[in-house]
Amino acid sequence: MAEFLEVLFDVPKLGAFTYRNLEDAPAAVGRRVMAPFGKREATGFVVGERAEAGIEADKLKRITRFVDAEPLFDGATIELARWLAGMYFCGPGEALAAMLPSGRREGARPAAGEGRADAELEIEGEDDFSMAAAGLELSDEQAGSLERITRGPGGTWYLYGLTGTGKTEVFLRAAEATLAEGRGVIYLVPEIALTGQVIEAATRRFGDRCAVLHSRLPASKRLAEWRRILRGEAAVVVGARSAIFAPVRNLGLIVIDEEHEGGYKAGSAPRYHARQVAMRRRATAGARLVMGSATPSAEAWKLMEEGGMERLRLTRRLSGGAPPAVEIVDMRRESGPISRRLFEAVREAQAQGRQSILFLNRRGFSYFFHCNTCGHEIRCKHCSVSLTYHKDRGALVCHYCGFRTEPPRACPECGSLDVGWSGFGTERVEEEAARLFPDLRIRRLDADSTSRKGELEAALEDFREGRADILLGTQMVAKGLNFPRVKTVGVILADTTLNLPDFRSAERAFSLIVQVAGRAGRFSPDGRVIVQTYRPESQVIRAAAAIDLDAFYASELATRRELGFPPYARLIRVVFRSKDRGRAVEAARSFAEAAAVALPAGAELLGPAECPLAMVAGTHRWQLLVRTEELGKVHPAFAELLSTFRVPSTVRLEPDVDPVSLM
Repeated sequence: MAEFLEVLFDVPKLGAFTYRNLEDAPAAVGRRVMAPFGKREATGFVVGERAEAGIEADKLKRITRFVDAEPLFDGATIELARWLAGMYFCGPGEALAAMLPSGRREGARPAAGEGRADAELEIEGEDDFSMAAAGLELSDEQAGSLERITRGPGGTWYLYGLTGTGKTEVFLRAAEATLAEGRGVIYLVPEIALTGQVIEAATRRFGDRCAVLHSRLPASKRLAEWRRILRGEAAVVVGARSAIFAPVRNLGLIVIDEEHEGGYKAGSAPRYHARQVAMRRRATAGARLVMGSATPSAEAWKLMEEGGMERLRLTRRLSGGAPPAVEIVDMRRESGPISRRLFEAVREAQAQGRQSILFLNRRGFSYFFHCNTCGHEIRCKHCSVSLTYHKDRGALVCHYCGFRTEPPRACPECGSLDVGWSGFGTERVEEEAARLFPDLRIRRLDADSTSRKGELEAALEDFREGRADILLGTQMVAKGLNFPRVKTVGVILADTTLNLPDFRSAERAFSLIVQVAGRAGRFSPDGRVIVQTYRPESQVIRAAAAIDLDAFYASELATRRELGFPPYARLIRVVFRSKDRGRAVEAARSFAEAAAVALPAGAELLGPAECPLAMVAGTHRWQLLVRTEELGKVHPAFAELLSTFRVPSTVRLEPDVDPVSLM
């Protein structure tokens, strides 16, 4: 028995602390303990044992008790936590807490309009799970891709193709081949709504050998699943972002489905990207890494173009469908949110006994309330955003902090009575659709309409069984849904994502349009997509309407190269947050001055400046960007700077390596 223990705690920056062990205690590494920490008792993680203290032993405190009867993590998990802490500038205890099932929830901050689904929700999915279950013969493209993936023990591949081309079946067959070799599998999906579909397919195929890890499971269930994996009872792990840390024995395959999704990036420390962690684990284990999407990230596309990752393409829809016909409608010539062409397309679908999906990535009735006399716009008093008008609640609501207030009868700035709303959200589109299609049954899916348990499932079931003619919603109708009777898809406004002040806005807009277009024509060759926009001349929208990935990525990568943004440079973003704007500004400027001295040549400083969202929930936000083509040289110097720089207690400093958003 070791007399002394090395213990990590879930705190920033700090390393391990030495404690006295309990008398006659069993092996402790990998177990959680309760121990005195400052003026309180805290949960710690035992990462080492010692026969000697190395300091005055009589001054050391003793742990209070063990939390676990058996180890919760192993040496490989400890090493991964140390790498994670070093890579993403956090404490190793913070990293370990985020990795383990008893740590923080993995949920990323949901974007406005995104919804939720229970893990057990069974909906037909992205690549026809019902077909996967039937064990259908692989197409030549699928078989060729599978052969390339399983030819050797390791490597990195990207499998891409439109929805319905059979990516999931290739992933599952690769998992079967890996299991047959006696090696384990991690299968990642970006959202809980998609996890349920993969769980159904994987558990049907792998039975008790499949474990599930995601934040919507009860803590006890997650811990039980984790222990099954640790004991080797489960060799296939399916889950969202944090499942990448699962202690799978003899790891042989990692699958990252819908690789382009922002949900793979953590929103709090450690701000890791599951894709980068997967690359690390692949290299350490000598495993296979397979990523897939209909719209790869710009980083992945560049890797494929330069030969850093093998490209595997699926082009044929397997259930009789074909790429839909896509039309662009210039909304500058229209009035209201539903154009004449979209109206006709919905009626055409109805006449054939088919269904329609309407997509708008903005909830509420209108997205800002303003004065027509002086132009005053009513904004959230706590955030740098306009308030959204929700007609059904009779309120103006902030989608960032939840603040709400009654719509004013007169302008608070000039007193004019000429006030009203501008723009439109899903609530307004629902009202307009009900007016235009009084004989059709409409179901709306967004965070407002599905707030109560069971509402999302009921709406999807109604649409699947033909009890609804039009499905209207936000991102939850754009991805992962497969309804055979859908003929028409309408993108109500393609410009919403494109207008954001972020270097990834074009990539996100392109991806959303292509993804939602994939809902049409899954089982028949006559799918139709209507893309409505106020910018019909946009190259991004034109490439998306043509589903021309080569043209889009060629243009986008050329722009990124010229501007010096990823994937042609690496970024470290540092956000300074404070209730006191002056303190945030002062800290940002002081840090920039220190960085200018401390960082080596090849590190370019951009800012400091206010974040595009300058205030959220009453907290002022400033940011500094470090841009470099040589992260390996800049990273250690930046880590040293973080360890020595002191910020006031009223300011939070938040570093982020490879940010996915600059908002």
